[in-house]
This record gives sequence, C-alpha cells and structure tokens, in this order.
Amino acid sequence: MSDLLLKNVRPLGAEATDILIRAGRITGVGGIEAPAGIAVEDGRNAILWPGLIDAHTHLDKTTWGMDWHENEREAVLRGRIDFERENRLEIGIDPHRQSMRHALGLAAHGASHIRSHVDIDTTHGLRLVEGVQETREKLRGIIDIEIVAFPQSGVMVMPGTVELLDEALANGCEVLGGIDPCGIDRDPKGQLDALFALAARHGVGIDIHLHEAGELGAFTMELIFERVRASGMQGRFAISHAFALGMNDHLRVGRLIEQIAELDIAILTTGAPSATVPSVRRLREAGVRVGAGCDGIRDTWGPWGQPDMIDRATIIGMRNGFRSDSDLRLALQIVSQGGADVMRLEGYGLGIGCKADLTLLEGQTVAHAVVNRAPRPLVVKGGRVVARDGHCIVGTP
Repeated sequence: MSDLLLKNVRPLGAEATDILIRAGRITGVGGIEAPAGIAVEDGRNAILWPGLIDAHTHLDKTTWGMDWHENEREAVLRGRIDFERENRLEIGIDPHRQSMRHALGLAAHGASHIRSHVDIDTTHGLRLVEGVQETREKLRGIIDIEIVAFPQSGVMVMPGTVELLDEALANGCEVLGGIDPCGIDRDPKGQLDALFALAARHGVGIDIHLHEAGELGAFTMELIFERVRASGMQGRFAISHAFALGMNDHLRVGRLIEQIAELDIAILTTGAPSATVPSVRRLREAGVRVGAGCDGIRDTWGPWGQPDMIDRATIIGMRNGFRSDSDLRLALQIVSQGGADVMRLEGYGLGIGCKADLTLLEGQTVAHAVVNRAPRPLVVKGGRVVARDGHCIVGTP
C-alpha cells in the first residue's frame, strides 16, 4: 500500500475534485494541496470509479496469447465440458500462465477483484487450482483473486470428486461451486446434499452454475431454497447464470425472485447472448444482490470475450435492452458495486475510509464511459498505481 494524491477527478461522474490516499485508504476529498513527499497523479477530469469486479470467470480456461484454437465442435454443454477436460493438457493450457494472462488483462482494464471458478475433477485433481493459487500469490497487490472449487464435470457422476472438493476447501479455496444438479448429475438431491454438507463442514458459501432453463431450472431453484432455509445459509448462496429467471412466464419468475430476495441469494449474470438471462433491473428492484462476470474468454468453448468488465457491462446492457443513461449507469454498477455486494467486500467504494481500489474512466458522463470503452487512463490498487492506459505494470507471461 502507498500514499497518493489524485487531482482533478470526478467521483462517480460528479464535479471534479481531489482524492487523498494514505496507507491504501481514502482519507480526504476536496481541494487538497499535495503533502510533502506524496506522489501526485493528474486525473485530467476523468471519471473516478471504484475498482471493477469480475465476480464470475474461469481463469484456468483461456487460450489468450496462445496459438488460435480451431473449434468445429457442436455447442453442447456436456460435450464442451468433456472435450476441455480430456484435451487441455495436450492443447497446452497451463493453468498458471493462462490465469496470469487473464487476470492481468482484467487488472489493466480497471478490475480490482476476481471471483474465479476453477475446475476440479478426477482427471486433473487439484492441479488447476494450484496453478491459479500461484497466480493469486504473484499478483497480490495488483488484483485480488477469490477461488471457487468448481466441479465442472459433475459431482455424482464422477466418484471421487466430493473428496477432491473437500481437500480444495481445506487448502485455500474460499467458495464451493456446483453445476446443474439435474442436467449434469441427473441427481439433484445427491449433488445438493453433498454440496451443503461440504459447505457446512468448511464454513464456506456456495456459488452454483445453473444453466438449466425454464421449469427444470425453476425446480432446481426450489430445491435450493428448501436447503438454504433448512441449513441457515441465507446470504451465503449464489446462483450463477440463472437462465430459468429469463423464461417467458412473468408470474412464475416473480415468485422465484420473491424467494431469492427473502433468502438473500445472490445472482450472477454474464448477459449470455445465446441463452435466456435474468432481468438485472427486476432483480435489483426486488432487493436482490446482482453481480456479473466475463465468464470464459477465448477458450475451447468459444472464441468470444474480453478480459474487460466495461465490455461485459455493454453486453449485459444490450441483453437487457438498456438504452437510457440511467440504464447504462446501472450496467456499470452491476460490474462494480454489484460484484462487491455479492463477494461481501469490506471497505469498497469512494467514501472516506474505503480502500483505494480505483479506476479512471474516459467519458463526458458515466453513460458515455460505458459505451466509449476507452482504455482506462489509470488503475489504482491499495493506493498504488498498477496500470496506465490499458497496460499493467506487470508484464504478461
């Protein structure tokens, strides 16, 4: 952490002012003369925003910086999962090197925190987690990484996975993942019982991938609601993707959202263009914590995506039919404060005493900054400048 004076910045798009940072936290706002010996950065009237949050991604998967991966496979979920698991070593997807590339891209584009799901299966054991843990250590002070122990290939269909998840949680993974209890495991009771037992044993929260759409997804959600109530895990459960909340049944979705809000279950969206997605505005209006992530980027699943949460805000905005300036501001809030709310980040924001995890945005207004998608002029982590004009101070491997 360090001391810094940011001059001529517009907090959240307001009037220009100065921000004083001491020991990595914001200590002053207003017209401030530079204290002796302190570093000074001129923000040049840029918008000051808290660090962006990628609250749903897969650092271990990207082929970013590698030779182009040719993909002519059918886009079927089970097939994509199996191909990746069986071929990632041959392709050369080193979990440490590739997670470094992904994480540094996010840091260069203004992100301060990442929640990454990392595959755990009986083919690779904990090797992928260990690679991302190495990245986490090397990037301390640049970007914070929270790791989800993620059973991508299933839980019940792969005997031995529960034991690996147990080991991962005992060795540094902060959150427990899950995936499509019906669609992947075909045993919702078995998978959910196993996940809730592991979460209770280790005192961690759960963040489950739920691609299941329509009534199947709604059924799985109701099974989750029962267990959250019974186990007292209110406020400690998140549903990623939640495609079922995009089904064309307003009343049915409304009843699900009521229970999600009552149980303080968080929703994480990627704005997936190829699926039904939840309405982030409707969720927010119901009081639900909503965050977002870039998901997988340029991997064996598909060629799309950027390690940039402003790019993801644009996708979410387009997918939700956002057009007004207030809507665009909401899209930016989802990829910043929304992710912080889901991850329960302490000291996040621009108030006095908040951690100095900040990014500058180029734009006349907040809405303009979202659609502008210009390189971030300056990124600050703990009061230290870690990126300028889209380039991190740490070189990409």
